[in-house]
Amino acid sequence: MSAIRLLIVDDHPVVREGLRIVFSLGADFEVVAAAENGPSALAAFEWLRPDVTLTDLWMPDMDGIELAAAVRNLDPAAKVII
Repeated sequence: MSAIRLLIVDDHPVVREGLRIVFSLGADFEVVAAAENGPSALAAFEWLRPDVTLTDLWMPDMDGIELAAAVRNLDPAAKVII
């Protein structure tokens, strides 16, 4: 079984890096990108098509709900965890 490809989205660098480290420790996940806001996360999603997008709810520019909707517009089967 291959690792779950994960996109991490959070506007706080410490949280983003902490999640990246935690998920990178195991063989079950591969962190393919980490983004600081919704627009950059959406661009990363379009380019990388991760298996799961893990996003913060409260972010400037585009919150987690708006990001989830935009991701699902690109791919209705996309998995998003807020």
